[in-house]
Amino acid sequence: MQQSLGEKIKELRLKLDLPLRELARRIKISAPFLSDIELGRRLPSEEVLRALAKELRVAYEELSKLDVRTPLSDLKQMAHENPSWALAFRKVAEQGKGGKLTPEDMIRKLTERKDKK
Repeated sequence: MQQSLGEKIKELRLKLDLPLRELARRIKISAPFLSDIELGRRLPSEEVLRALAKELRVAYEELSKLDVRTPLSDLKQMAHENPSWALAFRKVAEQGKGGKLTPEDMIRKLTERKDKK
C-alpha cells in the first residue's frame, strides 16, 4: 500500500529529527494544522506543500504525487457530465487492478501522445 502524503511528511520530518512545532514555525503554519496534515485530516495548499518540501529537503514533485484530492473530484465531475469518460476511467481502473497497467505506464502513454502532436 502506498504511503499517504501525511505519513510521508511525518517520516521525512522524523528522519531530520525535526520537532513538529519547529517545522510548523519554519513554514509559518500552526502546529495543530501540521499535525492534521500528518494525520491525513487536512491537506496543505500548494504553497504550504512547496514550503514543506523545501524544509524536508525533498522534491516538491515527490510530495505532490501523494496528494490525491483534486483529481478525484475532477474525475467524478467529468464522469457525471460525459458517460464516455466514465467508461474510460472504469477501463483504466480495471487494468490497474488487474496489474496490466501501472500509473507510470499511463503517464508515459499520455506524455507520448502530447509529444507526437
